[in-house]
Formats: sequence, C-alpha cells, structure tokens
Amino acid sequence: MIPLVIAGSASGVGKTTVATGVMGALRRRGLKVAPFKSGPDYIDPGYHLAVTGQPSRNLDTWLTSAAAVRDIYRRGSAGGDVSVIEGAMGLFDGRNGGGGSCSTAEIAQLTGGAVVLVVDCSRLARSLAPVLAGFAAFDRDVNLAGAVLNNAGSAGHARALKDAAREAGMPVLGVLPRRDDIGLPSRHLGLLQAEKGNAEFEERLERIVDHIEENTDLDRLLELARSDAAIAEAVWPQKAMSETVRPETAPARVRIAVARDEAFSFYYVDSLEALEAAGAELIYFSPLRDTELPACEGLYLGGGYPELFAGELEANSSMRRSVAAAIGEGLPTYAECGGLVYLCREVSIEGGSHRLAGALPLEARMAGKRQALGYVEAAARKNNLLLAAGARIRGHEFHWSAIEWRPEDLAYECFSSRESGGKAEGFAAGNLLASYVHVHFTGNPAAAARFVGACAGVEGVASRVRT
Repeated sequence: MIPLVIAGSASGVGKTTVATGVMGALRRRGLKVAPFKSGPDYIDPGYHLAVTGQPSRNLDTWLTSAAAVRDIYRRGSAGGDVSVIEGAMGLFDGRNGGGGSCSTAEIAQLTGGAVVLVVDCSRLARSLAPVLAGFAAFDRDVNLAGAVLNNAGSAGHARALKDAAREAGMPVLGVLPRRDDIGLPSRHLGLLQAEKGNAEFEERLERIVDHIEENTDLDRLLELARSDAAIAEAVWPQKAMSETVRPETAPARVRIAVARDEAFSFYYVDSLEALEAAGAELIYFSPLRDTELPACEGLYLGGGYPELFAGELEANSSMRRSVAAAIGEGLPTYAECGGLVYLCREVSIEGGSHRLAGALPLEARMAGKRQALGYVEAAARKNNLLLAAGARIRGHEFHWSAIEWRPEDLAYECFSSRESGGKAEGFAAGNLLASYVHVHFTGNPAAAARFVGACAGVEGVASRVRT
C-alpha cells in the first residue's frame, strides 16, 4: 500500500476540496482512511478528521526531519485501508531558498506516494497540455500518476480538457464541473476550521464528498494506492525504518493542562504524543467554558483564534483569574501565538479592546494585515522552558496580531529565509515562555523533555533524552 498524495499545480486550485472529498468518499466505501497533511497547516487536518473520523498528522521536514516524517507516516497509516496525504501550495513549492525542501514533492518521495495533481482549469483549454507535460517532466523521481481537472465550465470544456491531457500523456482521474456551493470559506488565517455540530458546515462537507464521488474515478485511485509494490518496497525495505529519536517515557506522569476548544485548537497530534512520551499526562480544558484550571503541574496554551472569541474569553473572568494566579505562583507555562495573545493584558480589535488573562505585562492588537508567515529558526536569548541560552529550535509563524515587546524579557532571535538578519520576539521570564513561534515536539524531543522536566521540578532533564 502506498499513499495517495493530492497535490496542486498552485495554491488555491481546490486541492483541499479534492483531498477532503476523496477521503470522505473512500470512507463511504467502508474503508478506514488514514489522513495526512504536508506542511505546517493546522486547518486542513480538521476537515480530514471530520470526514474520516481519524486524526490527521502533519508531515513536515523543517519542523521535524525526513526520518520523523517516515516514522509519523508509518504510525499514522498502521491499521488503515488507504492513506491520503493532502499537499501544500504547488507540488514543487517548498521553503524559500530551500529548493524542493519542505515541498509536497519531497513528502511524496519520502513516502513513495502516487501523486494526483489538481489543476484549476477555469481559464485553460488546450494550454492544459504543456502545463501537465511540464509537471510530469520536471522531476522524474516524483510518481505523478494522474490529474484531477477542476472547474470545467461545460461538457464541451470538459472534452477539450480531456483531449489536452491526452496530448500530454497524463491520465485523467477526474473532471470536476464548476460549483459555487462547495467552496470552503476562509478567514484571515486561511480556511475556516471544521466546526463539529454546525449543520450548514457539515452539509457543505457532504456536498463536497458527493461532488468528488460523482466526478472522480475512485476505483482507479484505489488501484494506484494498492499497486506499485516495488515502489513501496523501495521506500519501506523489509519494513526497516529510521525511528524518530523520542524521549524515554518517564516512570512518573506529570499533568500538563492543555487549552483546547474553538479558540485554541492549533496542535500537532504527534507533537502532543511526544509530550506524552516525555512523561506528560495531558489534561484538556476550555478557556471559553471551564471556570478554572484543572489540577496540574504545567500549562500549554496553543494557537488558534482567541481574537474571534475575545468577548467570551473576557466574560469568563474566573478562568482568566485562575490562569493568571497559577502563572504568578510559578506554574511552568508554555504559550504559542494565540496562547501568547490570551496571556496578554488585553487585545485591541478594530478600535475596541477586550481584557484577557493579564499574566503578561503586554498588550496585543490585531494589525489588519498579516504580520508574519513562514518557517523560522529561533535562537534562545536566555535559558527558558524549552531551550538553554544559545540553543536553537525550528518553528513556523503565521499571525495577524502585533505586540510591543519588552527588551529585557525577549525570548528568541528568529531567523527566516524571507528576511535578512534576525528578529527579536517572545517573552521569557522564570517559568513562563510565550512567543509567536509554533514548534513540533516530535522534531525537538529534548525541548519536550525539558518542558516536562520543568513541570516535574527535575534538574538536568536533557539527560533523560536518548542521543
């Protein structure tokens, strides 16, 4: 069995719709679908979970490593009938300045996947032929198995597109008529999150699955996933794989409270599992609805959309007081992006403001335009919960809010290929670390062990990680 990799000729061509629809259609056939997402995105995995009933795992060679990607894929696909990986951006687009690094093509090669290229054909006819021929010829090591032609305007247009694909020698796995009632709506951080219990949203997902079921060759897609035994053997020879270096499980579990609700949902499944492997017992709570923190030895506030729920977060004053008091008493706390914003005194949104936890002597404001997007490498300016001073960790940033930092508390010097030089950001003091950087603990087991060790009050926790 090899994975189906749903890739795009570019961003915005409909690959999330196709990937989500293929997953849902295969599940309707009674198959257990193992979903994955190429890259650091948090939103698309929510759609995958909604249509498959299975957690979707991110495959990213910047946040983790090639060996970790293979390990995550192996663990995530175990017991599944078919695996589907949704790509990111265009097939060959990756990290700026990194060639094919972090691209969907790289993930396809690491997993031995059969690539299905989604092309927006709304403004193409015979010119589709050189587009497909170019993608097929660009990298012969990528197993480009066929194409799904999206946004055909009419039956005549569909015939012209099939003719063009035939000229290019590209198998057509589906032709999707243009539809205005199945697009996935978006907000400033990308597509809207999947919303369990939202009838209109669930109906839209059902329409997407119907659309894919009616207009793609699912039998052929399954044949692709079940064929190419030679490719699978080359990628997974005798099932001998490089295991991700993971921290040894600690004998005593340390309770870490994890904020998880509509406002805070940006977590990688494998990253949470890495914390558990380091000795954490994760206890989930809702800053929106719960009145106080659960009993715990540590706190993890992930990213999300606190600005969209600012009024409700402000109204839950007992939770805000509980969080601020616990942090004030020294509770080891790690916060990323949206979690960082929640710990500020307030957030300003379109001229108004909302009070937040007040655990940080900072204010956040929604800037009205994107403030950061892309991979970063963060160097610790001082000892903190995750790193010793001078140590580095890889991460990803994507935010529209802005904060005026206090120079004496800055956590990181961040470097990216998009900007020359470094950018200081974050807050590190005592047992509190908060920044805009999203990290993946599977790629940083020593950081996971350091955090869990701090929660347990253990000195020299780095020695507990295998090297």
